[in-house]
Amino acid sequence: MEKIKSFQVDHRKLDRGMYISRIDGDVVTYDLRFCKPNTGVLLDNITIHTIEHMLATFTRNSDIGGEVVYFGPMGCRTGFYFLVRSSVTAEKVRDAVVSAIKKTLEYQGRVFGASEIECGNYRELDLDKAKSALSEYLPVIENTEIPDYDAVNAL
Repeated sequence: MEKIKSFQVDHRKLDRGMYISRIDGDVVTYDLRFCKPNTGVLLDNITIHTIEHMLATFTRNSDIGGEVVYFGPMGCRTGFYFLVRSSVTAEKVRDAVVSAIKKTLEYQGRVFGASEIECGNYRELDLDKAKSALSEYLPVIENTEIPDYDAVNAL
């Protein structure tokens, strides 16, 4: 059986950051890596869940909102996948993520989708935990170039 693309990446070379992980037709998958892989530092489920609610909402309501396909967590709990149409440049994607993070950091209301009707686990959300993780991640991706996995593997 063929090894999938994400398993072909040398995770020992990945660090915190934002990468283009794959391109499938007109969909580009971005890896928003909050934690360096295999260091024992992971995002907890409450933080992941809250970031997913906030960034999915803010990015889908951004200038690139019509091009967003999916925003969701990695199973390894080191970050998120953000899928957008290829018509959007990497810089615009990064800018939308940065903007969504800043809006979340400034946000004072209830977590988006935090009700029994809207979410299958609405009690497991914590905006303060999400803000803490986002405030650590923001300077990592702000004003940086976005390499693809092939560039990282070449290191």
